[in-house]
Amino acid sequence: MRRTVPFLTVLVLLSVSFIKAQDIASFEKRITVKKLPNGLTLLVLERPEAPVFSFFTYVDAGDVQDPKGKGGLAHMFEHMAFKGTNKIGTLNYPKEKLALAEVEKKFQEYERERLRPVGRDPKKLKAAEEAWRKAIEEAQKFVVPNEFSEIIESAGGEDINASTSMDATHYFYSLPSNRLELWAYLESERFLHPVFREFYIERDVVHEERRMRTDSSPIGRLLEEFLGASFIAHPYHENGIGFPSELDAFSATDAQEFFKKYYIPPNMVVAVVGDVKASEAMPTMERYFGRLPKAEKPLDMSTVEPPQKAERLTTLREVSQPYFLEGYHRPSYLDPDDAVYDVISDLLSSGRTSRLYRSLVRDKKIAVTASGFSGFPGVKYPNLFAFYAIPSQGHTPAEIKDATHQEISRLLTEDVTDDELKMVKTRMRADLVRGLADNEGLAEDLATYQTLFGDWREMFRSIDRVDKVTKADIRRVAAKTFTPENRTVSTLETKMPVQQPKGAQQ
Repeated sequence: MRRTVPFLTVLVLLSVSFIKAQDIASFEKRITVKKLPNGLTLLVLERPEAPVFSFFTYVDAGDVQDPKGKGGLAHMFEHMAFKGTNKIGTLNYPKEKLALAEVEKKFQEYERERLRPVGRDPKKLKAAEEAWRKAIEEAQKFVVPNEFSEIIESAGGEDINASTSMDATHYFYSLPSNRLELWAYLESERFLHPVFREFYIERDVVHEERRMRTDSSPIGRLLEEFLGASFIAHPYHENGIGFPSELDAFSATDAQEFFKKYYIPPNMVVAVVGDVKASEAMPTMERYFGRLPKAEKPLDMSTVEPPQKAERLTTLREVSQPYFLEGYHRPSYLDPDDAVYDVISDLLSSGRTSRLYRSLVRDKKIAVTASGFSGFPGVKYPNLFAFYAIPSQGHTPAEIKDATHQEISRLLTEDVTDDELKMVKTRMRADLVRGLADNEGLAEDLATYQTLFGDWREMFRSIDRVDKVTKADIRRVAAKTFTPENRTVSTLETKMPVQQPKGAQQ
């Protein structure tokens, strides 16, 4: 017979003892934080286990900051950040600069003709487009493709990547420890002297991302409908990558204006974790990142989503597997009950012992997967606690909805058990421990918590807040959140394909 209880007991004890050894005090001895005169914040965590380091640059600007009518611009600049500088990626920058200015001039002429409401001349439109595309070809002659990334790779860089979320934009990769100065130069240089080369070529790449992520994906279309229904005022209702007409309309000039407004030192935190000594690394980082010009941090988002007064329903019928998605409005990550939402999420969704999995997947067998999670599509502003499930064969989203609401009702009418609450807290503590295991995850967490709270120590304090969550807290927060009038439900229902008559031409 398997003896699981002793193993779980040992696991819990190990997790608790390890987290105590990895507390704030032990990290404070190894972390150096410095805010530069220009407003940029640097963090260095000494971790000499292997001769490498990872970094994470957190830019406090994401899809929410896209200008109205220019959705996808934050994501577009993420692409541009890999195109090089006035020294990297060019054969002759003075000539390239003139060529890029000509591209912008011709694009504006083309746009004026394309967007003319009346009296548009098809011949003039075609000529304007040809002139613009010719200017792109001329500018391309000066480009050294992918030189920025190739320099990093030739220096031993790995996992070179970036991402844009609703709330922020992130840049990250890893390098050998002896390449720190090269990294500091490259990372600061691309924000000091970015060049918006190959902009319209890359804009076509984003178009393709949009097609694959949303237009050609039933679930992508469902998510777009769901967010559009859930938020009527706040930019969280956007899809994050822009609509096709927006992608066609914004220009490299627009991207430059976005960059000038948001890619400024007070909006940036850079964390480095690995085999580096702060006494050596910090002066190097100061020298390079201190070059970025000082600027005033832009005002934060002022639009507030009004309270939802009635349940909202959307239904897509596609030749696809069915899908269920439901969301409830909740406050931002700064709300005093944020830890309670985290506990509810873990209780409902973490692993095969979670309530939703046991009920919908294991016992009722009406779903192949089921989950509930907090913080969608972002956390910086009031957001959603969402549920989703994929019905198993022969079952429908309507069945999933009823079963999900039964589990929600349990939160409202029954206290969670002592064992459930203890296991949730232990699991969340263990998740923090696992997050401390690698340089990449640590750099991300440090930069994120430093940005969101102004103090990386909140990474540990968040677990203390989880420990204080009570059964009564769970019922109280569930009661105020999971109400019918606060609910948006989006379902994807299977539509059978149209059958061709026998003998019909294919």
